Amino acid sequence: TDLRTLVLESFGYKAGVPLDADLVFDARCLPNPYYEPGLRACTGKDPVVASFLAAEPRATALIEDITAFLDRWLPEYGRDNRNYFTVAIGCTGGQHRSVYAADAMARHLRNKFKVKIALYHIEQEAKNWVNA
Repeated sequence: TDLRTLVLESFGYKAGVPLDADLVFDARCLPNPYYEPGLRACTGKDPVVASFLAAEPRATALIEDITAFLDRWLPEYGRDNRNYFTVAIGCTGGQHRSVYAADAMARHLRNKFKVKIALYHIEQEAKNWVNA
């Protein structure tokens, strides 16, 4: 395979779909931690949000389905002379569900493929830049 870099991006649909995405997956079908007391201000990187979503069978199933798709098809995209490939996963605000899912997918794919994995949380990066 010629694929050298896999970019995983979490994003918020409220800000729009990333234009550089080769594949886009939607996590808005999962329960939203935003509506749970004590979780609103957290992100998908926080253990309390990760525990909330890990306990949700639909979250586990969605991540497993997406990673199974990527396990099967990323090598084919690599055979198509691609050096890099971008996968985006979104939720409403890009704070909880998509961040958690992108992190989980990165952990899985790092063990599966010998490619560089770049992980970007678009909405979180934007907040950090604005608040810097």
